[in-house]
This record gives sequence, structure tokens and C-alpha cells, in this order.
Amino acid sequence: MSEKSKELAVAALRDGTVIDRIPSDALFKAVDLLGIADLGVSVTIGYNLQSNRLGKKGIIKVADTFFSPETLSRIAIIAPTAVVNTIRDYEVVDKQPVALPGEIVGLVCCDNPKCVSRNEPIPSRFEVVDRNPVTLRCHYCEHELSGDSIVLK
Repeated sequence: MSEKSKELAVAALRDGTVIDRIPSDALFKAVDLLGIADLGVSVTIGYNLQSNRLGKKGIIKVADTFFSPETLSRIAIIAPTAVVNTIRDYEVVDKQPVALPGEIVGLVCCDNPKCVSRNEPIPSRFEVVDRNPVTLRCHYCEHELSGDSIVLK
């Protein structure tokens, strides 16, 4: 392989955030959760990339943007394996796994049609029962959600 073909296809970030180790099936949900389409900055999205840990993975690189811990914790709902890298002056200055909060408010829909959160103007509220795999319990009706049954608002 020539040296030219070994070059990176995407330029390195000077400053920004890289979210790595996103399961491929959760990548575009993560893009939506982060509001990437509305940022107006340079964004690189890698889909179905080879990964020793996941088999296939996704990656999101966002220039000149640093997300709040609350926003990044939402990613843990759909991608608990994700790792957030903070880049400053082309160097990784911080590398942290996403952290799932103990309670999730207003982000997940309860799939129990009789749940009060589906029929009244109140925010949904879920407690985290398990982190691997992610399992949530509705605060109001105690219905449990996991895997594909977790639907984000």
C-alpha cells in the first residue's frame, strides 16, 4: 500500500468532540440526540467501521463543539459502550466513557398505553434498573423497557 493511500481520509480535529465506540445500529439515533443537523459546524460521521470490541461501530467527530455531561449521558441510553474524547489543539485531553444517569426524565416514551405519562401532560420518568443491557423502569406504572423497546422522544 502506498504512503498516499495510508493517509487519513478525514482531517484531524483541532478542537472538538469525538464520540467513539457507538454500536452501528445506534449511530443515527445518537446523531439525532445530539442535534448534529442544527450545529452549523464541521461534522464527520463514520458508519459500520471495523472494531475489535464491537465488530462494527460508528464514530461522530464534531469540530469546535463540547457537549454538556447531561447531553452525553443521554447517549448512554442507546450506546452504553460509547467513549467521549475531548480534543484541544489536536490532542486528546480527556477520554471518558458515557455515563448513564440513575434517572431519565422526559426523554424516553413508556410503551404501556395505560401509563399516565402517555395520557397526561407530564414528563416521562424512568429509573435505571440495569446498565448492561440498559433496562429502564417507568416511575409511574413500573413497566420495564430494554433494547429495542426503548423509544426516545
